[in-house]
Amino acid sequence: MTSTGTLCNLAGPEGRKKRVAYFYDPDVGNYYYGQGHPMKPHRIRMTHSLLMHYGLHTKLEIFKPFPARDKDMCRFHSDDYVEFLRTVTPENQHEQLRMLKRFNVGEDCPVFDGLYQFCQTYTGGSVGGAVKLNHGHSDIAINWAGGLHHAKKCEASGFCYVNDIVLAILELLKYHARVLYIDIDIHHGDGVEEAFYTTDRVMTVSFHKFGDYFPGTGDLRDTGYGKGKHYSLNVPLHDGIDDDSYLSLFKPLISKVMDVFQPGAVVLQCGADSLSGDRLGCFNLSVRGHSECVRFLRSFNVPLLLLGGGGYTIRNVARCWCYETGVAVGLELEDRMPFNDYYEYFGPDYTLHITPSNMENQNSRAYLDSVRTRLLENLSKLQHAPSVPFHARAPDTQLPDEEEEEADTRPDDREADGDAPAVLEGPAAVKEEGKTGSKAAAAAGTAGVGAAAAAAAGGGGGGGGGGVTGGGGTATTEGKKRPLPEVSGRPPASRPPVKAKVEASLKAEPASIPARPAAPADKRT
Repeated sequence: MTSTGTLCNLAGPEGRKKRVAYFYDPDVGNYYYGQGHPMKPHRIRMTHSLLMHYGLHTKLEIFKPFPARDKDMCRFHSDDYVEFLRTVTPENQHEQLRMLKRFNVGEDCPVFDGLYQFCQTYTGGSVGGAVKLNHGHSDIAINWAGGLHHAKKCEASGFCYVNDIVLAILELLKYHARVLYIDIDIHHGDGVEEAFYTTDRVMTVSFHKFGDYFPGTGDLRDTGYGKGKHYSLNVPLHDGIDDDSYLSLFKPLISKVMDVFQPGAVVLQCGADSLSGDRLGCFNLSVRGHSECVRFLRSFNVPLLLLGGGGYTIRNVARCWCYETGVAVGLELEDRMPFNDYYEYFGPDYTLHITPSNMENQNSRAYLDSVRTRLLENLSKLQHAPSVPFHARAPDTQLPDEEEEEADTRPDDREADGDAPAVLEGPAAVKEEGKTGSKAAAAAGTAGVGAAAAAAAGGGGGGGGGGVTGGGGTATTEGKKRPLPEVSGRPPASRPPVKAKVEASLKAEPASIPARPAAPADKRT
């Protein structure tokens, strides 16, 4: 029993202890899409505060991500698009109307204060998690700020600007012959599917609402092209799907995928807009049902990267991602919510779990059976664990050198007096991991690219270029420790000028693929 909530060890394979890296930047909640916009980065701060007060920080290694650099984003995105994101501001956007239209930046994907820094932050966390998994420093890596799956090579889409998922997968491909991407957001993961549509090294599986619904892609018949044929799996669903119906598809399909594809790493996009009662969603999943997907994948004991995504009823987003953090570390959280910095958001029940609505489930048993049968037939056509020729591995992600400083390894536990640990002092939970000593061989050519990725190979920096720096927000690079500033559930003392806008709003309402490494693909200990 902690001072803030019950942490119960889980039984069975999913209860085995895992090393979990958690990426969080205290400033991420300050960014503001604009008045009335449904995407609110503040939900990341709410999630962090809640999991801190549950005491989960004692089970995590917490890292502040390094911002991704221009050239790192250009491993997938075009140079001119990244340059536009870097230079456009609310003040000068009226001078760039042609570019706004060209890159689809406007109403859904507005220009706001700190836009590029926001992209650097969430991208850095996702690629940093991939680096942790690659080096065997963690079994699971979490970046709830990431998961922006709609962004394309040359345009923004669906509230997404930089596709951190594609960049993280490219990082994982430096060490793993095959990577599996699974998307449980209510919207189709079109940007990631498009990026890897023509390769057999990345398999994409998306469970989503299909029909008259954004982005309009993800038909059952869309299965990939060329070498990627049958390596894209789309699970189109109708309104009102509940836990039992959802899991009746998820578990058998993912079990078959894991058996046939045998990925070296898995990326799970945990969009919370598939929960019951979401502002933009129409599914009827509970927090437990949504989290069962995380628990199921955790049981395979394969390196796992957990990312955020959609989710627009922000109190439920925080509930869901907090609970799934507990699942990642192998703990069951008490339903009764501890007092936290945003306690009033969770009234009147003040519980972690939500009750699904009585909306009609429009997914009939016959429909679910037909979808499952069709997709299992597609999976039977796959080449079992496709082989990849050995080549020199692309260079490891290089992080900026920092002066070595002393760092604490864990935050102190607080007394059970109702004063939950609101702040992790100093470089909280940053753990010295020794020198990586890893200097990789020169970059090799591509081993297969997706439709959008193939175009990026010419102007976006090829398969071997310098890697994505988000690398990690990890605390060490070549033996150097980077001190982590205060990580808090509360807003930092010094905020960007958008603070007032954020609070007012809340109150009012593909790229070249690295070749398979010549050394053994799995360097985990």
